[in-house]
This record gives sequence, C-alpha cells and structure tokens, in this order.
Amino acid sequence: MNEIIKMSATTLAEKIKNKDLTSVEVTQAFINRAKEVDPKIKAYISITEEYALKQAKESDKKIASGKEIGQLEGVPIAIKDNILIENIKMTASSKILENYVAPYDATVIEKLKSSGAVFIGKTNLDEFAMGSSTENSAFFTTRNPWNTEHIPGGSSGGSASAVSAMTAPLALGTDTGGSIRQPASCCGIVGVKPTYGRVSRFGAVAFASSLDQIGPMSKTVEDSALLLNVIAGYDKKDSTSIDVAVPNYLDTIKQDIKGLKIGLPKEYFIDGLDSDVKKSINEAIEIYKKLGAEIIEISLPHTDYAVAIYYIICCSEASANLARYDGVRYGFRAECDNLLDEYQKSRGQGFGPEVKRRIMLGTYALSAGYYDAYYGKAQKVRTLIKQDFENAFKTVDLILTPSSPTPAFKIGEKSSDPLQMYLSDIFTISCNLAAIPGMSIPCGFSQKGIPIGMQLLAKNFDEQTMFKSAYSYQQSTNWHKQFPNI
Repeated sequence: MNEIIKMSATTLAEKIKNKDLTSVEVTQAFINRAKEVDPKIKAYISITEEYALKQAKESDKKIASGKEIGQLEGVPIAIKDNILIENIKMTASSKILENYVAPYDATVIEKLKSSGAVFIGKTNLDEFAMGSSTENSAFFTTRNPWNTEHIPGGSSGGSASAVSAMTAPLALGTDTGGSIRQPASCCGIVGVKPTYGRVSRFGAVAFASSLDQIGPMSKTVEDSALLLNVIAGYDKKDSTSIDVAVPNYLDTIKQDIKGLKIGLPKEYFIDGLDSDVKKSINEAIEIYKKLGAEIIEISLPHTDYAVAIYYIICCSEASANLARYDGVRYGFRAECDNLLDEYQKSRGQGFGPEVKRRIMLGTYALSAGYYDAYYGKAQKVRTLIKQDFENAFKTVDLILTPSSPTPAFKIGEKSSDPLQMYLSDIFTISCNLAAIPGMSIPCGFSQKGIPIGMQLLAKNFDEQTMFKSAYSYQQSTNWHKQFPNI
C-alpha cells in the first residue's frame, strides 16, 4: 500500500493500463489510507467507497477486454464538494445545502467519467468557497497534514490536504482568488488555476462568476498537466467558456527553458514577506538562472489595489449568486408562517458568518447610490490591473512570485480578524482579476517544517509555458518527493 499511495497519477495510469496493478487494488489502497489518516486531518466530507469501487471494477473489466481506455482509466480522484456528481450529495460545506443531492454531472465530471477516473470522495472547503483556511466550513475544520495544528489553506483546503496526505493522487479544486494555489502552497503540492474560460464552470456552485475557475491539484507538475488535458475545453453549457484549441500539455512539458524570460514584480517582494518564504523564493530564482532562464525585474503598478478591488467584485457577485438560496426552491427551509420570515430565517440559519458578511458587503456595494462609487469603480481598476499584466508580458514569458506571504498559520490565529485573513490571498488575487493562468509549486519548507510554494503566472491560454518551466524546476529539486509523516 505504501508504494501505491506514493506513486504519481501518471505512474498509476501507466501501471493500470499495463495490468501491473488493477484499479481495484489502487482504489482500495487510497480508501484504506483515507480511513487511516482522515480522522486526523478531516479532508473529506464524504468518502464514496462503494461508488469508487464500482467504477474501479468497470475500469478493470474494460482493460481486461481490450477496449479503448481513457487517459485516467482507473485512477482515483477527490472532488471539491462544490462540484456536482450526479446522485451524490453536494453540500458546498454549507448547512443550507447539507442534504442536497446533485441531479446531474458537472461538465468536468462528465469529462472525468469519459477518461475513466474513479471518484474517491468529496472534499471539505470554506462554505461556498469563501475563505483562505477551510475554517469556514459549516461542518469541521480541515487540518494540514504537515502539522495538524495549522490550516491547510482555503478554500480548496480539503482537496489540498487529501493529496498531500496521500489519500488521493489527484483532486479538483476551484479558484476564485487563490483557492487552489494558496492551499497547494500550504500543503506542499501543485495547484493550477487555468485561464478563465479554459475549463467549463457548468455544474460548479457559483461564488463570483467572473473570477471562478476549476483546476487540478496533484503531487507533480506532470500529473496536473495530465488532469488539465482531461478537463479543459469549450462547453456550450457555460456562457463564459472560450472556444480555443486545447493543446496536449504533456507534449511540450519536457522542453528546455533556456532563454525563457521570467519577470519578478517588485510589488510582490515586500517588507512584510516572511523570511522563510523570501529565502525559498530566492533559492528558486537561482535554480531558474542555472536552468538558463533570464530573470528580469518588472513592475505591476496597480497591485496595491488588488485586494480591495477583489473583495468588492467577489462580494457583489456572491450577493447576486447566493440570492437563489431562499428556502423555497431547494436546500434548507425554516418552518415559518409567512414568506418573509421564511426567507429571513432560512438564510439566517442556513448561511454561516463569513457568507453573511460577504453577502452584506456585496449588497451594499451594488445598492443604489453606491454602485458607481464601489462596483463600477472596481471594474475600472480591474481593467488597469489586467493592463499591467498585458504590458509585463510584452517583455517576459512568465512571472514568478511567492504563492502566499507566509507559510500556513495556526488554526484560529486569524479567524477573529477578517482583514488579516483576506490578506492571505494578496499574491494570488491579481491572477483572477486579470483572468490569466497561475500555478503554485512546492519550493521549500519553513524552519518549522511547513511547506512553502512558488507561484508562476503566464499570459492567457499559455499554460504550456507555465507547465514546462514548473516541470524543469521540479526535475531540479526534490520538494515534491517529500511526504508528511502522518
């Protein structure tokens, strides 16, 4: 079992295909691992053992009969519990959807089913993906496998923790302002936020529709490239999906990066940056120099406005998107004598404090007399942030920054101060505002043994450059080969 759970998804796919391992063996190994360690880390809201083993048996039959198989045939994957799998509960970690059973598959789930992937469970998150620590789940706090007193990041903390603790070789997360990359950094794994429109959002619970994106989380860069191969592509069911060709990311991942121009934005290397993070990022920069990349200092002048702009836009969009949870159509309903009370009590009892906070902030920013001053102005500054990146990519191929200003902090350390919590995403937010792709890869550990991540940002639809530069770095280091002792 220990050998299986430490294998990359790419290796597992190859071994299952060649009949060196069966999908049932592999799936059972990860389920057994989850049963052993998940009580300590609480990555999963539900482990779908029966469902997964049925899928695994079907994959093994398919392989035995010589039928054509998918890229992920028989490989287990964990799914963030704000993505719909037909006939399986989908809670979004909220009391308001606690007993909701998905009536259909999200597009990414359809694609994963076609590829032969096995769904091992649904992972915990901050309620409706609103948070940076997975402390906002209505059910329980997920813990970091490297140190269970620390947060795993958020909102995809369950997915990050599951992959890091070797209870799944792959996971899906969603990223609205860093919710894949920041937990990937905290848990020492790879997390990719694709270009906005690259992956269909159909069947993912909407938080902020102009920012949300589904993406891969894995142990290695190669595994994330493989998973993005499967889930990327145009979808007519998603009005924000963009019809551009999807390359095979594995075809170019091993290309040389000599001569690649990597930009370091001076606004990201600030005084408040944790000393361990600074040291790890500087060491990563030196490795890129040895690989033949050219390092160039650049400026993204509107960076200082990103956090404020992001929270106006995401809260405004959340306010509109969460209006549908009214206690009438689906989800939790409070028993009341009149309709107004039913609305108020259903939402009051069903939503947690952080969700309520963001709905109120967003409703205020969209209200008459304030719309132009807040939401309208925020959209204009968002355009300036996007232009900063467009200008930067005229001189560089890639941008390198820390993923997070600090390693994972202790559970409870920032939960009483929302502004401090919001600043956890200071380096990841701009990527979503600009709609560009970004990824976090492990680049070191703090003195306390907590993982540190490095962020790479590329121009629109240029995930290939991001993957090949991350792959080159990963082949020159062994951070991804280290596993938590849990």
